[in-house]
Amino acid sequence: MSETTYFGRVITAMVTPFTVEGQVNYGMVEKLADYLVTHGSDGIVVCGTTGESPTLSWQEEYELFSIVKKAVNGRGKVIAGTGSNSTSEAIEATQQAAKLGLDGSLQVVPYYNKPPQEGLYEHFRTIAEACPDLPVMLYNIPGRTGQNMTPETIIKLAAVDNIMAVKEASGNLEQTCKIYCHTPENFAIYSGDDFLTLPLMTCGAVGVVSVASHLVGEEIQGMIQALLTGDAAKAIEINLKLFPLFKGLFCATNPIPIKAALNLVGWEVGGLRSPLCSLSPELEEGLAKIMQELSLI
Repeated sequence: MSETTYFGRVITAMVTPFTVEGQVNYGMVEKLADYLVTHGSDGIVVCGTTGESPTLSWQEEYELFSIVKKAVNGRGKVIAGTGSNSTSEAIEATQQAAKLGLDGSLQVVPYYNKPPQEGLYEHFRTIAEACPDLPVMLYNIPGRTGQNMTPETIIKLAAVDNIMAVKEASGNLEQTCKIYCHTPENFAIYSGDDFLTLPLMTCGAVGVVSVASHLVGEEIQGMIQALLTGDAAKAIEINLKLFPLFKGLFCATNPIPIKAALNLVGWEVGGLRSPLCSLSPELEEGLAKIMQELSLI
């Protein structure tokens, strides 16, 4: 594992705060982005799944990109979630992100239409080549998209100049090992699941695109740095300490639990846009108990 990576080690997939009326709370967006890059995050993904991208308009997304870039002010990478299950739509959104001067683009495997592997290769290659100056992170999450991007396809895409990383959320350690063994040294693998960060780093991953880092970013950064400096015992200790939180934040569909958790600690990020709904009282009580045990509330 190289000592430095373009996107950093801990990247937060940031929620989108809403007002009581359900509008984007841009003031809170600015405050949260500033907090994240001063509390362990090397970068922020804006308008990913955790940011409720399916229910955001393109106008809202472009405004979010601009505000987060201004709030971060060079202290971390700002990565635009501009993926789509339409190649032309993804190209248009990604080109706009490039014009805004963002640091990268997160491109999810096309959902619902389930293209074959050759279709996936052409989709991502075409997007990357249409935006040659913008680094691209692939995003493989078969549980959401219904299609796994195979290691062979990822390896092939890693040869494209500006495809620099993959967020691996397949949960398959063998897949991660295969990607690591057959991609260039500067191609970065990120865990897409907080609880698998440590195991995947032993298979060649460099860090995590995290949800829990909204709450424990410095601890996650500490875990990664401990592993990198040879203190595996400390890394394991931190991982096991945080494990209940990692699992608790996925007791319901993401980002329902993390929004509930942020509201519990005093971040007024609001509710969720339909068809997502609030966390049940029973699940919120269980999540609060985990957070109390970690002295987060």
